[in-house]
Amino acid sequence: MMLKLFKENIRIAFGSIKTQLLRTILTVLIIAIGITALVGILTVVTALENTISTNFASMGANTFNINQYENTVKNRGGNEREVINPIISYPEAVAFKNKYKYPFSETSLSFTATSKAEVKYSDQKTDPEISILGVDEHFISNSGLEISSGRSFNQFDIENNTYSCIVGSDFEKGLLKDINPIDKIISIRGARFKVIGVLKEKGSTFGNSQDLRVLIPIQVARSLFTAPNINYTMSVMVSKKELLDEAVDNATSTMRRVRKLSPVRDNNFGIGRSDDLINRILGITKYLGWASWIISIITILGSSIALMNIMIVSVTERTREIGVRKALGAKRITVATQFFIETLLIGQLGGLVGIVLGILVGFAFSSAMGFAFVIPWMAIFAAFATSFMVAIVSGLYPAVKASKLDPIEALRYE
Repeated sequence: MMLKLFKENIRIAFGSIKTQLLRTILTVLIIAIGITALVGILTVVTALENTISTNFASMGANTFNINQYENTVKNRGGNEREVINPIISYPEAVAFKNKYKYPFSETSLSFTATSKAEVKYSDQKTDPEISILGVDEHFISNSGLEISSGRSFNQFDIENNTYSCIVGSDFEKGLLKDINPIDKIISIRGARFKVIGVLKEKGSTFGNSQDLRVLIPIQVARSLFTAPNINYTMSVMVSKKELLDEAVDNATSTMRRVRKLSPVRDNNFGIGRSDDLINRILGITKYLGWASWIISIITILGSSIALMNIMIVSVTERTREIGVRKALGAKRITVATQFFIETLLIGQLGGLVGIVLGILVGFAFSSAMGFAFVIPWMAIFAAFATSFMVAIVSGLYPAVKASKLDPIEALRYE
């Protein structure tokens, strides 16, 4: 009996919607706009988070770097002044590598020789925008890089200072286009290097291309690029993630010994963990999620008022119909349920349209920005819940108002 009554109410609701089609469509669109804003932004945020997690996952959550960093301290006047930590010199980097013997770990030394190099091949040359990095045999694995063709450096290359190099993927699109780059000879600052490998494409990070670079053995780089105050980076990879915290503590104490810091002095170097970087970046994306909720709430508030208005008008226009129903024995709960179901249907239609449009908008933005698109199930659930709440809030008053109409007065209504 209850099921038949429910089906009848749905049938009547659809009939009522058809008689007020234009008004219903406008109300559905108003609801859909709010839901689209919510789902669209959350879709882009989810895609962004997925892309960031995927990109940094290649670095491994069990990697950390030791390098120079800046901080601020207060002087006696109470004003803040900037303090530059000392650079990590080559002797310090080597001393750290020799002293740091934590189990299941591998330490790599590297430095950026220049970010404005010109590379030549045959009679062609690049713009002076190539980064040259001096690295050792562990740099590629510790940095989460992969070789697409050729091979990586081995211990022989590094210890014997061979004039070999590994180039970024953009070289296959430019200087070494349409040829097999392996074993080709390129020139950097007059020195000739044999290409032994090509890195897999990495794209750009914060606007800087990761594919316009050349890796060369660290001692060769030191002999070619003799600028003063070269700053070195130590990268440590721990094979067991559960040992990472202890490995970082051990590295901190080792670097303090290298720098001969007294127990009362603060660290004058920085340790950056790959998982900390991921968490900091992902922490920023939550503000985008909040923005989507604020935008959506403002829009949905307007749609709630619009939906409530259409249902109040519907009650007024159908006063005589309500009077006939009540005169024939319809109970207050039956009349209230009918109008409430109509409101729910309009609300859910708006939610459904908004979800589809939101996913399409999110997919379009994700594709345009190169993000890894994923179906935002949480956003879809939030959208359904939101549209349901809008329908309940908007439909409650008109439904109660319809159920309280006096049948005699309703029958006399013109």
